[in-house]
Amino acid sequence: MNDVSLRTIAAHGSARAIKDIWRDDPFITRLRNFVDLTLPDLQNMRAIIETELTVKKRRDLVLDGYEFNKLCFVKGGFAARYKLLRNGKRQIVNFVLPGDVVGLPGSFLDRAACSVIAVTDMELQVCSLDAFVGLCYRRAKFGLALSWLAVQEAAVYAEHVINIGRRTPMERLAHFLLEIHCRLVMVGRSERLAFDLPFTQEMMSDALGLSVPHLNRTMGQLRAEGLIAVNDRRVEFVDLKAIRLLAQFQPVHPARIPIAP
Repeated sequence: MNDVSLRTIAAHGSARAIKDIWRDDPFITRLRNFVDLTLPDLQNMRAIIETELTVKKRRDLVLDGYEFNKLCFVKGGFAARYKLLRNGKRQIVNFVLPGDVVGLPGSFLDRAACSVIAVTDMELQVCSLDAFVGLCYRRAKFGLALSWLAVQEAAVYAEHVINIGRRTPMERLAHFLLEIHCRLVMVGRSERLAFDLPFTQEMMSDALGLSVPHLNRTMGQLRAEGLIAVNDRRVEFVDLKAIRLLAQFQPVHPARIPIAP
């Protein structure tokens, strides 16, 4: 077998390896909802990953007020983005799920505006912000994809403001459960009508602006009205249509990025 044949086999083997690496990757799955990614795109993305980390739960990944200049793509596990106030109270502003990016938006600011803590053990793919910006210059679709992700994040945060400001506790909790489920479905990490909820009641109460007893009672109301079933940490939607109507829930699905003319 000549050198050309060997190089061809090696190239094909490398291509298959790249495809296998990204096949079930939640971040790439998320991007593919609104942008087509070729093998060279995946190869370029792979090239900027500097390390893969396993982070234990309860570890802070980002600290409020400190510089953070990395992007961490979440392969597995969950985190919470939060703000700690002077009186010791904590507001969770969002939960970080598989397919999300730790460092969005913190790495794009002079100093991170919120802290991020691992809620479970996590698997992260890490690159520097400079490396990702370089990728965007080489392959503009990644810059566009980042813009689309930022718009999606903004839409989700807007719903959180409405939750705290205007929705009733029951509507608030229903919307929260539907949002988490929808985000997990989008990256292939949930069943159609059920998902595993890794967050404690204390965390959910901090995110929803409810006391723990109030959250517990509200969860009981959703169960009593036949909207959900809860077994340990597994949540099942018994009447998906009814709970969506209750929460006025509309999934935040980005439109596809238009193909260049």
